[in-house]
Amino acid sequence: MQIDPRAIPFASEELSLELLNLVKHGASLQAIKRGANEALKQVNRGKAELVIIAADADPIEIVLHLPLACEDKGVPYVFIASKNALGRACNVSVPTIVASIGKHDALSNVVAEIVGKVEALV
Repeated sequence: MQIDPRAIPFASEELSLELLNLVKHGASLQAIKRGANEALKQVNRGKAELVIIAADADPIEIVLHLPLACEDKGVPYVFIASKNALGRACNVSVPTIVASIGKHDALSNVVAEIVGKVEALV
């Protein structure tokens, strides 16, 4: 699979697993929004702590507006390799191209740790 060079910052395999575990935990707490439109709404409202984007979205242009919105609002974002894995982590049976993690007290420590790793990629 060829990853688009515009998918930056791209998470390593180890960081991707941590992100997917965070998404699974967030989905069980209903702190996740799935899809580009829902994630964009959460970013614009200031409720997103982290945005995870699938780099294998086809075409990639359907998600490339999200990094710009995230940078404008100061929300960290990261690309991972698989939309299928992201969909499974969100507890849905279809691929998901974007997941945003909202503010939740039970997730704040883990999110802060992972955000530090994501910001180190840039």
